[in-house]
Amino acid sequence: MIKRTLYFGNPCYLKKKQNQLLIDYPGEDKESRSVPIEDIGIVVLDHYQITITQGLLTALLENNAAVLNCDQKHLPHALMLPMHSHHAYTEKVKHQLNASASLKKNLWQQTVSAKIQNQAEVLAWAGGPAKRLFQLAKQVNSGDPDNVEGRAARFYWDALFQDTPGLKRHRFGDAPNNLLNYGYAVLRSIMARSLVSSGLLPVSGIFHRNKYNPYCLADDIMEPYRPMVDKLVLEMSEEAGEIEELTTELKQKILAVPVIDVLIANEKSPLMVACTRTSASLSQCFEGSARKIAYPDLLHT
Repeated sequence: MIKRTLYFGNPCYLKKKQNQLLIDYPGEDKESRSVPIEDIGIVVLDHYQITITQGLLTALLENNAAVLNCDQKHLPHALMLPMHSHHAYTEKVKHQLNASASLKKNLWQQTVSAKIQNQAEVLAWAGGPAKRLFQLAKQVNSGDPDNVEGRAARFYWDALFQDTPGLKRHRFGDAPNNLLNYGYAVLRSIMARSLVSSGLLPVSGIFHRNKYNPYCLADDIMEPYRPMVDKLVLEMSEEAGEIEELTTELKQKILAVPVIDVLIANEKSPLMVACTRTSASLSQCFEGSARKIAYPDLLHT
């Protein structure tokens, strides 16, 4: 079953009652609502007047749910995950931390190649010049010493934004960068949750290394999934035109990221389920029982 993503953008009181997340609206003439905790995968808190009880937080984390907290700009700012949720957690982490440099370089090669392949698929879907990216996807060597990823990114974003000269992909850039940033933050929480469920440490990456980043591995393994968010944002932009403000309605559309259909292992699957398959295959690679990460493909989706 696909876990639900819950978004709260108004004042409310959240608590646990009989294995349910109970939503109350103090001071408002609204009926209380409830959701089974076992059905929840992600909770997004986007208002300063939301109260959530410790009992509910504990129950959510025990159910391997991710809790995403937004800042005053209504952008995802903090992520709460369980410390561990796998029965063989210690063994899994040992294999991850003992992974050789050569294995990590090979895994990063697979990751970059899969990312560029999916970027090419998005560009082809958008009617852009995708041939160059399909070629670059085949030129990635172990560890990507030639920075094919960076070269592909420059080509990809220039081609994707060709109808809006001067627009660049940037964390603080003009729209649709605001939509992309929000979508990537949601994707990051999904991937971090999946890694934890597979017994892995999100902090220890195969390529990303930053002492201030607690989600280096999530940032690594989500790379081939980013184009799925790009495609969703492009579809939203085509439908709504120029988007300057990230409204509640737009956020709710972006929160559909977990249920985007992708192709993984030649099977159609919701993105959240695919992330779990990807993280499980990564764990097998660390253990030595597999050699390839199961990454998704945009082809035919």
